[in-house]
Amino acid sequence: MEKIVLGNTGIEVTKLCYGALPIGPLQKNLPVEESSEVIAYALDKGIKFIDTAQAYGTYPHIKGALKKIKFRPVIATKSAAATYEDMEKAVLEALKGMEIDYIDIFHLHAPKARVQADVFEQRKGALQALLDYKKKGMIKAVGISTHSVKVVEAAASREDIDVVFPLINKIGRGILEGTRDEMEKAIALCDKNGKGIYLMKVLGGGTMIEDYESSMEYAMDFGENYSIAIGMISKEEVLYNIRYFNGERNLEGIASMRSKKIVRTSPNLCVGCGICIDTCHSEAISFNSTGKAYIDPSKCIQCGYCVAACPLFSIRVV
Repeated sequence: MEKIVLGNTGIEVTKLCYGALPIGPLQKNLPVEESSEVIAYALDKGIKFIDTAQAYGTYPHIKGALKKIKFRPVIATKSAAATYEDMEKAVLEALKGMEIDYIDIFHLHAPKARVQADVFEQRKGALQALLDYKKKGMIKAVGISTHSVKVVEAAASREDIDVVFPLINKIGRGILEGTRDEMEKAIALCDKNGKGIYLMKVLGGGTMIEDYESSMEYAMDFGENYSIAIGMISKEEVLYNIRYFNGERNLEGIASMRSKKIVRTSPNLCVGCGICIDTCHSEAISFNSTGKAYIDPSKCIQCGYCVAACPLFSIRVV
């Protein structure tokens, strides 16, 4: 599989990155052993790059996969921690949870952050923790994971950010604080300034899977020097994506492999607390006329963050 180097980091990754979100408890919630088999299969078939996060709950799945293979893939993770102490705990949790000695890329996890001050100023303690662990050699590169055009623009000029993980897709679904064209320009600026770049949600979190071919063409044409993270929950999906990234076209069956998901609320359980609205980084949730949470399917990217945030378990991916 084609490989690239992430900006000025010297970190070589495969063009296809294994996205660990959908296999974990926020979405499909496969058993750890089954998940580790899928991830190990992906790695054995040629993918050498994994993206995960503290919030995804997939460290045990990745640990299991690493025990099944004979090489060390590049691993990126992220945390929404705001303070030095909490980020330090997040770093140690990742190292212990995956039983690894270092983390290749550790991001500030900031999907909903809108302006530079929100993430870089309010989380300066957390950022300093990542930089300190980079000096210790336990983190190779520090990054930012975001859906915001403004944050991507701000990251381009920061010397302390090595890698940027932005949301981009052909219809601009999920992009905050700007348009798709503005996000393209912000990403290009990061590229020009030597930031490593890999792309998220090019299939809109799975909502655009029936338009797989044109969605992937857009992402690959736009990001010729970028890696692309795609969430995969089965060996069939892994093989399909690998074949596509290895140049095969006119493939059939990807839409049928992924059962359609809908994120919905239970009106009987929802108390209208609004926590899900604050959690949603796609602005897909609002109150309906009865004061209950309503999820707009045209905006939802099926990340599952609201599922974990709801204190009454009234939101489900079905």
